[in-house]
Formats: sequence, structure tokens, C-alpha cells
Amino acid sequence: MAEGTAAAAAAAAASSCEVDLGNLMAYDPSHHIAAAPSSREELREECLRKATELAQAVADVLFALPPNEDRDGPIVHLPPPTTRLPREKHLPKPKPPTKWEQFAKMKGITKRKKNKREWDEQTQTWKRTYGYDRVNDDKDIPILEAKATDEPGVDPFAQRRDEKKKRVEKQEKNRLQNLKRAAKVGALPSHIQLAATALPITGTKADVPKKSRKEDLEGVAGMASSATASGGKFDEKLPGEKPPKHPGKHRKFLPVAEGKGMGNQEKQQNDKILNALLAKNSEDQMDVSKAITMYKVKKEKQRRKDKDTSSASNKLKAQKKPHKKSSKKKA
Repeated sequence: MAEGTAAAAAAAAASSCEVDLGNLMAYDPSHHIAAAPSSREELREECLRKATELAQAVADVLFALPPNEDRDGPIVHLPPPTTRLPREKHLPKPKPPTKWEQFAKMKGITKRKKNKREWDEQTQTWKRTYGYDRVNDDKDIPILEAKATDEPGVDPFAQRRDEKKKRVEKQEKNRLQNLKRAAKVGALPSHIQLAATALPITGTKADVPKKSRKEDLEGVAGMASSATASGGKFDEKLPGEKPPKHPGKHRKFLPVAEGKGMGNQEKQQNDKILNALLAKNSEDQMDVSKAITMYKVKKEKQRRKDKDTSSASNKLKAQKKPHKKSSKKKA
């Protein structure tokens, strides 16, 4: 192991380049161009020459490391990197606290971890505390105990559904308000920020972060509402929610049974593929639809020509007046 390290150090010292094997990178801090290149070709050749030298330095130090034999071949373990590379993106801004987080901090409420499953007394099984088939679901409760405060004539099941609907609407309203508050300080989540604003070209005026508008947030909310298998067709709409301006197009499958309209598309597709295969080796590919159209037009012209000819011949013929039979009887 010591011999391999010494050989790697000797290979690095033989060159003026500094090699960082952890990042597979090499650079020459003392490199400079003596004179400005007279043409672009000279600059390109100089860059290629220096790049070749740096790549060769990395390869020399890499092959000087002691390999370990494996069934796939020799493997070399790289040392930890010595150069700290800068971030590609800027540090994310901290999100402003929501109203609930501010209230919890003021009252000293600490968040405690809850169990994801609880024992359901109705079905005598363990169920999730939220989502589909959750514990104490309204669908699993056949009887509700009446309370002294219940008003007579009110359906308790319908009242529970209305209360749940109001809670969901309130949560969605609070979520949108939190997004608006985060947008004011430029701390929107990354997926919403990328969807709400277009990606600018680096180094231009559009590179300056712009303030998200109300239309951008509405567009993101519309994208989220239609991000289901049905495209949001069967989802309940919030009061005042507008339909998406650009609904996505879904793939249409051909019907199984043949018939008119959509049922005939499979036959048309097969005919198109077959004609393309038959005309692959020929110079002129035949357009079946165009040929049929030309045949119909030619047939229609011939029919009109025959009709005009027949009408002209009828005009030239002498028209015989029909003789009226005499009503007098012969004596």
C-alpha cells in the first residue's frame, strides 16, 4: 500500500498539474498564455493541448494507485476529494412560518409524533389514522349516538359530511394563503417555483427572480387539481375555483369492436402500415386516399359529360306532338 502511494505521489510530482482524484479533476495554477492567439484555430489548438495534458496527468496518477482484483476486473478505490466545489444553485431561502407554527411557538406547543395505525373497534382490526380505509371512518359507523344538543329533524350523517367538507375547504384555503405568504418573500417550494415561473437564460435580464403573480399561483393550483388519472374530472371543486385553461390531452385507445367512426381507425392504421411496407422498395409510394379521390373526381366528370351530351342530343331531335283520339263515333 505504501509503495502504491509513493508511486502516485511521484507521478503527480513529475507534472506541474495539481490532481484531485476524489473529483477526477486536474488543473494547472501556473498556466498562462504568453501571447494572445491571432486566430480562433490557434486558441482551440492551445486549449486541446492543455486539456490533453491534464487528462494524461489524471490517468497517470489513477493508474499508479494499487488495484484490487475482482471478478469484473481490477478496481481502484479513489481517495476523498480535496477540492470543495461550489454549489450549482443558490442556497434556498427559509420559508416564513405559517399561522399555526406562529401560534404553536407563542403557546409553547411542541409537535409530537403520532402513531400511523390505531385499533378500530368497529372492524376489530388495525387501520391507518388517515386516508382510505382509515380508522373510525364514517362509512363504517352504522349508528350514531344522539346528543342533547342535536337539533330535531337534522340528519347526523349529512351533518358530519358537511363538517368534513368545510374542514377540507378551510385547510385548502390556509394552504393557498401560506403559499402567497411564501411567494412574497421568494421562498416558494422548488416544484411550485419551477411550474409558476419560466426558467430564464443565465446572464440575461430575465435571470433576475420575479415576483410570482396571482395568475401563476392559480395556474399551479390548476395543474395540481388536474394531476389525477381522470384529469380532475371527478374531483370536487372548491367554491370560486376556475377550470384549467389548458387541460391536458389523454391517450385515446381504439375500441375492440369494429364499426363506423372510431371502430374503423384500426383497419385504416393497418392499411397504412401495409401500404408503407409494400411501397418501401418502390420509387413512388402510392397514396391510397389520394388515388380514391382522383378516381371519384374523374368518374364525376365523366358522368357530367355524359349528361350534357344526352341533353344536347335530346334538344336536336324533333319533338312529336301526341295525337289526340277523336271522341266522335263512326257511323
